[in-house]
Amino acid sequence: MSLHIDPVFANSDSAPAGTNNLTGLDDWREMDPQQQPTYLDGPALDDALSSLSDSPPLIFAGEADVLKQRIAAASRGEAFVLAGGDCAESFADAQADKIRARVQTVLQMAAVLTYGGSMPVVKLGRMAGQFAKPRSADMETREGVTLPSYRGDIVNGYEFTEASRRHDPARLLQAYHVSASTLNLIRAFTQGGFADLRLVHEWNRGFLTSNPGYQRYEQTAREIDRAIRFMDACGADFDALKTTEFYAAHEALLLEYERALTRIDSRTGQAYDVSGHFLWIGERTRDIDGAHVDFLSKVRNPIGVKLGPTATADEALTLAEKLDPDAEPGRLTFVTRMGAGKITEALPELLSGIGDRLPHVTWVCDPMHGNTITSNTGYKTRRFEDVMAEVEGFFNAHQDAGTVPGGLHIELTGDDVTEIMGGATEIDDEGLRRRYETLVDPRLNHDQSLEMAFQVAEYLTRRS
Repeated sequence: MSLHIDPVFANSDSAPAGTNNLTGLDDWREMDPQQQPTYLDGPALDDALSSLSDSPPLIFAGEADVLKQRIAAASRGEAFVLAGGDCAESFADAQADKIRARVQTVLQMAAVLTYGGSMPVVKLGRMAGQFAKPRSADMETREGVTLPSYRGDIVNGYEFTEASRRHDPARLLQAYHVSASTLNLIRAFTQGGFADLRLVHEWNRGFLTSNPGYQRYEQTAREIDRAIRFMDACGADFDALKTTEFYAAHEALLLEYERALTRIDSRTGQAYDVSGHFLWIGERTRDIDGAHVDFLSKVRNPIGVKLGPTATADEALTLAEKLDPDAEPGRLTFVTRMGAGKITEALPELLSGIGDRLPHVTWVCDPMHGNTITSNTGYKTRRFEDVMAEVEGFFNAHQDAGTVPGGLHIELTGDDVTEIMGGATEIDDEGLRRRYETLVDPRLNHDQSLEMAFQVAEYLTRRS
């Protein structure tokens, strides 16, 4: 994250004379917004939103603009985007050790991908704001008892009790404060030497030596080691490599929260959502005439849209016109999430239908959400091999279409959980029982995340 930032109007909707204001940012309220909480205490909600509106920004407009430039480079094949983190953050897991482990995992993956692609990696964390999750049903029934579904810690609790499952507006403020402390810690890690390239490389060497199944990646590690020694011999300024940019991303699902954290940039008079650097619209809420598309069309952050296997070229083109009418490089990212069994047909058809009309859009692969299954032991899980098959299909489709595979968007943790089957550690159906900890969707553990990075580095090496 850049520490040299441009200010925004943090506590007011006012702006300098002659600049834009927040007109139009509330149009979404008339569009029947989907996947929103049902708050029963109106005054408490008003108080929470008022407090959020008066709170300092979590990120700054200048940071979001720098990220937009970085993502624009990925659209041209000059960088690669890596977005990784929890499926849904929890307040309880906002601990220094757990945050450090997630940041470390992303940094380790990025080091390998940087070498494989011979290009910078744009590091995004699904952190400091990824507290809300869309659900397929508003209610959940267990043993004859029906209660509201768990929608993430920003809305309600996971415990299956009436008090816990109540939609509580006080959680909006708690999410803000947890996000602020998480961002402070991420800044400390990435600016204070924790991200030193030599240190990250040593972590990866340790990962290889402690896992005999990963011998196939030792050649890549040796090549990175040789490159670092060469840089050192040439007098490279390793002090400049002790810090790195690291940006916060989340799904902009709860529109009241996002609206309360929208500010006017003092430089330009434009609206920015200061809850996170990069915001995305999910597959369930990307209706072109829907509330989420309308709201994010009016803020200047870089944004993403998830596209499932049923997405058509016409839909993608219409979304691009609505969200990025000026065809600004780095503004819009399409995140495809199609499933290993569908991507080989669906993505080529989508890319063929679009043709050369969206060269400024960045294409990123989410290989997680289309590959969810239920194990024989009843766990919601994914197979590592399916995840990697979708990644391979993503690269192949873009190679055939002559377009740029710009990045990965994955659910991961730095912990040694057992939530996804397969990989070199060979987690089987029974193995899921050992450390299945996610509250919503299964995540790659630390070893599986690095295994993915080494495999993707091979794809990038071929591309470069």
